[in-house]
Amino acid sequence: MRSILFVTGTRADFGKLEPLVVAAREEGFFVSMFVTGMHMLERYGMTKVEVHRVPKVTVHEFLNQRPGDPLDTILSKTVVGLSDHCFEHRPDLVVFHGDRVEALACALVCATNYIRSAHIEGGELSGTIDESFRHCNSKLAHHHFVSSQEAARRVMALGEPKTSVHVIGSPELDLHSRPSGVTLAEVRKRYQIPYDEFGICVLHPVTSEADTIGGQARCLFGRLVASGRNFVVIAPNNDPGSDQIRAEIDALPPDRFRTLPSMRFSHFSELMKNAACMVGNSSAGVREAPFLGIPSLDFGTRQKSRARSDSVVHVAADGASIDRFLRERWGRRHDRDGAFGDGRAASRFVAILKQDGFWRSPLQKAFSDNHEQRSTMLSDH
Repeated sequence: MRSILFVTGTRADFGKLEPLVVAAREEGFFVSMFVTGMHMLERYGMTKVEVHRVPKVTVHEFLNQRPGDPLDTILSKTVVGLSDHCFEHRPDLVVFHGDRVEALACALVCATNYIRSAHIEGGELSGTIDESFRHCNSKLAHHHFVSSQEAARRVMALGEPKTSVHVIGSPELDLHSRPSGVTLAEVRKRYQIPYDEFGICVLHPVTSEADTIGGQARCLFGRLVASGRNFVVIAPNNDPGSDQIRAEIDALPPDRFRTLPSMRFSHFSELMKNAACMVGNSSAGVREAPFLGIPSLDFGTRQKSRARSDSVVHVAADGASIDRFLRERWGRRHDRDGAFGDGRAASRFVAILKQDGFWRSPLQKAFSDNHEQRSTMLSDH
């Protein structure tokens, strides 16, 4: 039985990895999870509990940070902890997602120890340091499970061979595409949300804008307050600048703003399906909201290079544009946008894992010029 280790550091990447974890387990692989990062911190909801709820999966916990640790310190601690774990347990494949510092640590450990690795959702554009981490992870990983043909093209442009790049879609859409398993009434009761009509707001710091993120948050939340609308606010991640955002959140009127450290994914999915809009700079606003047909306001630069959808309005710290969105788009539904997948990523993922060729591909990487693709691109100019 081949063993697969999934590495998760945040509530966000767990929502993307869980469908793949369950599908791999059901196909007979021995599945374990290395849980670290924000999952382990009380301030962010101690979301490691959600990982432990996945049945028949072995979970290993590793505390990789103290509050206030800079990213490079978190990176180094994670490298040490994951390296020790892989040396002891010898996984056949390590799967990690995206662009966080924990994923970068995972990519480094696997590359330097010749452990087969798979990167989920490489080839994306976002415009912040996350994008640099993401491309680094793609260069270090052996296999790539991407969300779109555009993402596949970008990964191949980095010199990754076409045979290692697989378009499966965004895994979290698998969960959004089916019933959540809970009712909105159950969600409202569990999280003490008193509103019949509400928007969702998630604002994360931008590491390169730590000096101004407090002012940006003040602008956004000020317009939300002035709108007279009700919002469920999900607390930001732990990147530098989060304290400034939290300070603005703490000043919001509690009768119209329900603030939560995190939510179970099934409950968050049901909440999104019934929201009047999504506001902030989370990837959920530019990927999941369009899939569900919900209008979303993308604020600032964090997602500035993400794919576009008619349901998404991109604005800077501009109060008039925020007011116009809330006035004109609130509660307006859109057709489903399938740019990031159709809700069948997990089945495609395990179909590839079941191919013998997947496990026979070399662990020593080599740059692929992808001549045919490059020639096509050059002939267009």
